[in-house]
Amino acid sequence: MSDPLSILDQLGAELSACFKQLGHAPDCGAVRESDRPDLAPFQCNGAMAAAGALKKKGEKSNPRDIAAAVVAALEGNSKIERLEIAGPGFINVVPSPALVNLRAGELAADARTGASLISSAKTIVIDYGGANVAKPMHVGHLRSAVIGESLKRLLRYRGHTVIGDVHLGDWGLQMGHLITELEDEQPSLPYFDAALTDNYPEDSPVTMDDLARLYPAASNKAKTDKARMERSRIATAQLQQGRAGYRALLAHFIDVSIRALKKGYGALDVDFDLWKGEAAVDPLIPAMIEGLKAQAITEEDDGALIIRVGEESEKKETPPVMLLASSGAVLYHTTDLATLLDRKNELNPDLILYVVDQRQALHFEQVFRAAVKAGWYEREQMQHLGFGTMNGKDGTPFKTRDGGVLRLEDLLSMMREAASARIAAQGMGDKFSAEELSDITDKVGVAALKFADLQNQRMTNYIFDIERFTAFEGKTGPYLLYAAVRIKSILRKAREAGKAAGPVALSEPAETQLVLALDAFDRALMAASDKYAPHILCEHVYRIAQSFSRFYADCPILADNVDEAVSASRLTLAQTVLRQLEQGLELLGIGVPDRM
Repeated sequence: MSDPLSILDQLGAELSACFKQLGHAPDCGAVRESDRPDLAPFQCNGAMAAAGALKKKGEKSNPRDIAAAVVAALEGNSKIERLEIAGPGFINVVPSPALVNLRAGELAADARTGASLISSAKTIVIDYGGANVAKPMHVGHLRSAVIGESLKRLLRYRGHTVIGDVHLGDWGLQMGHLITELEDEQPSLPYFDAALTDNYPEDSPVTMDDLARLYPAASNKAKTDKARMERSRIATAQLQQGRAGYRALLAHFIDVSIRALKKGYGALDVDFDLWKGEAAVDPLIPAMIEGLKAQAITEEDDGALIIRVGEESEKKETPPVMLLASSGAVLYHTTDLATLLDRKNELNPDLILYVVDQRQALHFEQVFRAAVKAGWYEREQMQHLGFGTMNGKDGTPFKTRDGGVLRLEDLLSMMREAASARIAAQGMGDKFSAEELSDITDKVGVAALKFADLQNQRMTNYIFDIERFTAFEGKTGPYLLYAAVRIKSILRKAREAGKAAGPVALSEPAETQLVLALDAFDRALMAASDKYAPHILCEHVYRIAQSFSRFYADCPILADNVDEAVSASRLTLAQTVLRQLEQGLELLGIGVPDRM
């Protein structure tokens, strides 16, 4: 059984059938939300398209005449209250009260408040996060985590099978730096005994704080000391060649880092199904390279092994994929190709999405073309979803006051402090226990940060403005939380007063506008997931919060002079709004407190 159609879709079906009956293409009857909602909630622009089609056939036709014929043919239609012609032939469409009332009841009865499921589900891998082993999370990891998590939730809610993979950076020179610096500090550790090949300690010799200290110390030394850099390179090569002690250390580095990363990502309510990194696919690389050679798509170039991926149509040729450096070392291209192969073998996904900074666009284009050339995937099965940067007020990527990279935990502390100050200023925290107030503060801070990020078009750079982000007025996360909490408070008061929700019976314009806003949920979900654009869902949740605010101002729910049936109807609308608002926020990765 198919889901009930939205009001827009039902109106579109009526107009499409009418255009067809009048001898025009049915798609001329497409209905959209109006550019002038003060005149009508919906409009149809098909009369112009129909007139254009007739003109191509050499027939004369006036769009307003076509629109007039449509209006006349639909006179008395039970789903349409009014059709009006505007401008060169636009048709303003007002649904009938009966249709809006019926749809309101359907939305209220539906646990998903109108959200449909995809008809053809896919298996999708989302590669997001991209944090590095041994390095603390910083502000540069924010957008990938927040956008990727929202897309994962959106696509799952639509019905797809979605696997989130953090894809750790755990392979390369940074590992050599860590190994050699640790050896300088603790040379007696058994991992540095080349003759020892097993029975290493189970407990890690380092903490995350140690790793965060060791790496920059080694890296800074290597910048000015060629011999020190060479030691790290040799250690990296030995690690990649399988030296047992170094592999055991790497396992410790990864375990320690993942524990810290789970805490960091957890603070953002972000989680992953897979915690794989580059090291996990290293065993696949030798056979992969031999397989690519056997396909005759590789070639040697100055001692390096490459795959040419340039295309004849390009004005500027795309550089080749570097499989092996002249030294024999594997590179990022190599491990990313091996990751694609691993996903093919283990998950066989229909689609892989990479939520990674737009500055990596060329890298992914090279890797995707190589994977297509190898015959592993079709090009449309791999997409790079780039994004812009969060900038400071100077327009450059956000940094600390002294110009350093801001740690994510410090950013979250900043948001928490700002949220705490806002809550105190609003007089909200007086009635809560310390534990509940702490939870509220955390949720407000994270909501402020996430919504400020997600409401922007993905490719847009935006300015970090903590005062604006944490405001309880305007298009902000805290405003949306307050809207949801206010509805919860209304419903609690109703229960305490013994009032129950009942059948929906609309009587006021603000009620109709609220139902029309709710009815746009499925369209927002489809557009946000199809375009990989969470900002579309942000627009929707903000719209329903605003619509409820107008409804609540115009339509008393619990006042003594409100008829019992009217109160019951409005309680049902309030319940429906809360359910949809909380669901929308959950898909954005934003949790709602019970009280504020």
